[in-house]
Amino acid sequence: MSATPNTYAQNLSMIRQNPALLSSLALLHRGIEKESLRVTPTGKLAQTGHPLSLGSALCHPKITTDYSEALLEFITPVRNSVDGALGDLEATHRFTYQMLANQQEVLWPASMPCQLGEEKDIPVARYGNSNVATMKTIYRVGLGHRYGRQMQTISGIHYNFSLSERFWANYQRLLDNTEGHDQFKTEHYFHLIRNFRRYVPLFVYLFGASPALCRSFLKGGQPHNLSQFDEHTWYGPHSTSLRMGDLGYSSSAQEKIYICYNSLDDYIQSLRKAITEPHEAYENIGLKNADGDYQQLNTSLLQIENEFYSTIRPKRVAASGEAPINALARAGVEYIEVRCIDINPFLPMGIDSGEIQFLDLFLLYCLFQPSPAFVGEDFERCQRNLKKVVAEGRDPALEIEALSTDSQPITGFIEWASHLLDDMRPLAELLDTLHAGTPFQTILLMQRKKLDDPSLTPSQQILTSMQSNGQTFAEFMGHQAKHWQSHFCGDSLSDNALAQHQALAADSIAKQETIESADNMAFDAYLQDFYQQYR
Repeated sequence: MSATPNTYAQNLSMIRQNPALLSSLALLHRGIEKESLRVTPTGKLAQTGHPLSLGSALCHPKITTDYSEALLEFITPVRNSVDGALGDLEATHRFTYQMLANQQEVLWPASMPCQLGEEKDIPVARYGNSNVATMKTIYRVGLGHRYGRQMQTISGIHYNFSLSERFWANYQRLLDNTEGHDQFKTEHYFHLIRNFRRYVPLFVYLFGASPALCRSFLKGGQPHNLSQFDEHTWYGPHSTSLRMGDLGYSSSAQEKIYICYNSLDDYIQSLRKAITEPHEAYENIGLKNADGDYQQLNTSLLQIENEFYSTIRPKRVAASGEAPINALARAGVEYIEVRCIDINPFLPMGIDSGEIQFLDLFLLYCLFQPSPAFVGEDFERCQRNLKKVVAEGRDPALEIEALSTDSQPITGFIEWASHLLDDMRPLAELLDTLHAGTPFQTILLMQRKKLDDPSLTPSQQILTSMQSNGQTFAEFMGHQAKHWQSHFCGDSLSDNALAQHQALAADSIAKQETIESADNMAFDAYLQDFYQQYR
């Protein structure tokens, strides 16, 4: 391994001088996972089960459910092009809207949920009666006991990203690195992840789209610092993404977990500890109730890895029944998953090519910038900076904390964000040599305008639209839901495409039946075997 890591400028110079390395940056692999609540025409959470016409939520490769029966999740295959990934996502949306028309339901176009009733009115997702299905449902029951079901109705978009083997081979050779190939890749994905944790407040400012929520979300009396927008809506005057704040994917219990991103071994050990060590509050819930029904999978801080809320995760496709951290230990990081993307209600699918192109630029910037290990309180400072931008990002006077590794400490958020965008320009110019026109420089300029004029951010545009139309949060999002329903239903899938989707749905149901008929182990034993992996 090189004794001294390259500077950002040295990395860009190396890429410019090596056509094979440069051209491999056009071979990015990407996938999208998008969650959407099913709602009634009046904007209330659907009480119907997962539609049979959409197939098996357990086995369908493109359509599943997240926490609730009413919370759909669309998954695209891995694609090399932005248009390919978005095309897959669009086709899944069209098929779903055609199927939902039969039961008069639409998809909620926002990250913060629709009008919610009582906790009991939020149905937990069901996947059948196999052991793997039972485990998935009990995990969700446990989430409800630990954090409340309302929090689990928050929706988002996940972006899966990786670079090609061709890139990694060239990059390792040019850095004169003699480590094992998988180890080299893994170390550099963690390098990217650490910088993402440092710079993510910028992304949340630019693309955060959840500044307000329906009053029904606060029925539990959660403490908050929001202001009243109208009788039915609460909002943060300068908020960017309530989804990423204390009312969203957060947990006081999880604040006790320190997950270390300095190496794969550190990451695995810290997660393993959180999954295997009991937590008093969850022990008080109990593993089973008096009737012998599971209330959660275990009584530790985490039931499984997915319970840990994070803006970004290292990932590897696991074998059937394999624990995610064991898959990482076996072969290293395969791709990373960005988890802090709000659904933009002004876009038909909640995300568009411009946001994806900026994500690609941003992630590559995180890779090519030096990324020292987190030391001292720097990790906590990063977390506090994110919280500040979530709550007050559009405040022009916002100050953030400098990190000990900053070469030029800057505490004014706008100045700090401007510096980052300026620093990305040479990389954007380099990437544009691989494409027709100047897509990366163009998207970078668009983001720069959001810093100069916060009214261009999605978070402010939502508040402005609600204000100018005299609409509550629920009314505005309900209007957008019907608008996008018309958009997708107005141009139905071709007969051939429809038949392909219907065949996928039927095949997934058959696969679920095969899994159920092959089960021959009691669930208690199945669960015990699963957790043996963490010992």
